[in-house]
Amino acid sequence: MTSEHWKDEPDKQDYPAARSYLSLLVDPSDAKKAAKALADDPGASSYKAKDLLRAAGLPLLPLEDPEVAKDLAKVKAGTKLSPVLLVRGDPLWVADGYHRICASYHLDEDAEIPCRIVARPRTHT
Repeated sequence: MTSEHWKDEPDKQDYPAARSYLSLLVDPSDAKKAAKALADDPGASSYKAKDLLRAAGLPLLPLEDPEVAKDLAKVKAGTKLSPVLLVRGDPLWVADGYHRICASYHLDEDAEIPCRIVARPRTHT
């Protein structure tokens, strides 16, 4: 799999989705800060699909998963996928893009996936 089926920038709707997910893990104000940091981060990193799943401790979703199948159909149709949004930590948090990671893994487990990654927010005590 080549990087040609990836967009350069995440989709605008990915940031609110990331914020919503992160608000389940940290205080909503910290989730907002992390989502803003992801949006403001001009740099992009790339990591292998297998390493992302392993660092996040997430299982590989099957080909039959509706969202994975949808992303695979997009790739087949030539539609570019949005980079994934990550929060560094142990475990790694996939703030947005879990299904895209799984779709890429099914194409090539060594696929380099473009990502935006920020530090884990400090939680309120």
